[in-house]
This record gives sequence, C-alpha cells and structure tokens, in this order.
Amino acid sequence: MIISRTPFRVSFFGGGTDYPAWYKEHKGAVLATTIDKYCYITCRYLPPFFEHKSRIIYSVTEHVKTVEEIDHPSVREVLKFLNIHEGIEIHHDGDLPARTGLGSSSAFTVGLLNGLYALKGEMTTKERLASEAVHIEQDLIKENVGCQDQTLAAYGGFNYIEFGGQNHLQVRTVTVPPHRVKELQSHLMIFFTGFSRTASEIAAHQIKNTPNKTKELTEIYGMTTKAMSVLQNGNILDFGKLLHEAWQFKRSLSEKISTPHIDSIYDAARDAGAQGGKLLGAGGGGFVLIFAAPENQPKIRERLKGLLEIPFKFETLGSQIIFYQPNTGLVA
Repeated sequence: MIISRTPFRVSFFGGGTDYPAWYKEHKGAVLATTIDKYCYITCRYLPPFFEHKSRIIYSVTEHVKTVEEIDHPSVREVLKFLNIHEGIEIHHDGDLPARTGLGSSSAFTVGLLNGLYALKGEMTTKERLASEAVHIEQDLIKENVGCQDQTLAAYGGFNYIEFGGQNHLQVRTVTVPPHRVKELQSHLMIFFTGFSRTASEIAAHQIKNTPNKTKELTEIYGMTTKAMSVLQNGNILDFGKLLHEAWQFKRSLSEKISTPHIDSIYDAARDAGAQGGKLLGAGGGGFVLIFAAPENQPKIRERLKGLLEIPFKFETLGSQIIFYQPNTGLVA
C-alpha cells in the first residue's frame, strides 16, 4: 500500500496568465503558496478475489474490469499514461471539498501520479510530476486548466512561477525573511462561500475572452512583480491593497468569475476593515481569501459569522509519499 499527500494551494497574483491561450503569446507568472490542507491518495494492487478487477473510491465507488471503463477522468488517463493494467485500488480523501478553488483537481492528479510511480517502485522528481500532470489535464483530459495548480501541488512552498517562452515553468522559491512570511500569513483569512463549482466551465469562458483582455491580463501579470517588491521592501498592508486591485481586474475577465453573493461577502469584509482579497480559483464559488490587519479580523469574523472560516498555515513540502509498503502478496 502507498499513500501520497499533496497540498492545496492559495494563489495571490497572476491567475489567468498561466493558461496556454495567454503564455504562448505573452509572459505569464503567478505568486502563490501551498497550505497545510491536503489531498490523500491511497493505492495498492488489488488481489484477484473479486468480480471486478479494480476499485476506485472518491465521492462515488467504481468497480471496473478494464481501465477504459473508469469514469473518473484523471484516474483513467493516469493509469493509461503509466501503462498500468493490473488490478488496482485507489482511494481518495481530502481535507477540504473538491471544486472550491484551491487546486484540488490538480492536487489529485499530482498525488495519483506520485503514488502510482511509488507503487511501480519508481522515484520521480517534482519537475516531472508537474509537467506530466499538466500534460494529462490539458492534453489527455482536455480540461480548461492552467499550469499553476499542478506545479504548486508538486513543488510545494511559497513560489514565484513563470510561464511561457523557452524556460516555461520556472519555479522560484520566494526568498524573504521568515518573519515576513509569518507577518503575511497573520494578515490572511479564508472563508468558505458554501458552494462549489466546475472550474473548467468558468475557465473556458475566460479563455475565450483572452484575446480581448490583453490590457487586463498584462496588468495582472505586472502585479506579480509589484507584490514581490512589497514583500521584500514595502508596507505589508500594500500587499492587501494590490490584492484588491488585482481582484477588480480578475472580475473583469468574465462575468462568470464572481456572483452577487460573492460580491456581498467581499464588500462586507471590506466594510469591516479588510484591505483586499479575492475569490480563490477560476471563479463562481468556493473559498474567499481576505487580507486584513490582525486587529480588524474579529470585526470581519463577526460580519461573516454565517460562513465557515478555515484556519491554515503555509507549507513547503509539496507532494510526498508518506506511507510506503508495496504489495508482497498476490497480484492480479
């Protein structure tokens, strides 16, 4: 049995510039971190004692005799990509709900790749995990996804990631003093809006609009370097103000990104003292990130008391194999 643990992510700046529709013609970059909320994938070869050959357990349970019968697109395509045809059992658990803007789908794909490589007795690199997860989601499943989620899930940590050009997918660890990272974290809050959405459908609308949003996406790209400058030399409250500015640009990329309900949550937080924030992920629902000075956070909690707040910390490890005990018995 193998268990992989892969973190979810929080993206601050640059979302939208990590789609091929943008970075194949322009520069793209994101500033983002992974957090201590995880996707767990358990996998093992399934002994041949059942009518079915493989069992896949997530929000539903699939019993299948061939890989081609598997409904879960990531499981099906990863097994085909790795040329695994033995009977197998895959079980998914997550600390937070799926389809809520924290990169859970890509964390699943990265964690599944990591776990299945381990099951085959192979060690792989973070770079390979990221690039293969991008290939599987973009080229094999044909999802409308960017590249940041897979890269962050694989590498972990607080990163500045560049997209496009000859050096596509350059991952640079954000190097600021630990006390500065701690200060940033103390200004962040995450609230669950209470509903999820399918990111690919919203992203498809945004991607379609990309040729008409060059000005906005150029501004969004530029904010990644401004935010880095603030982290290194500026007043931390300016990071929150930049988040607010970036959110206004992000909302303008598609009318599907925000909703009246999300706008009301964001406006209530701002009225209670937040400098800025954003909806995490492609849009439409999920988690809202709020940036506020610690002394203003009790008032914000009171204003948003109908929402579930998620305590979190930054993490640095990325996708890990946390349990490794290969099968020694019967294999189909």
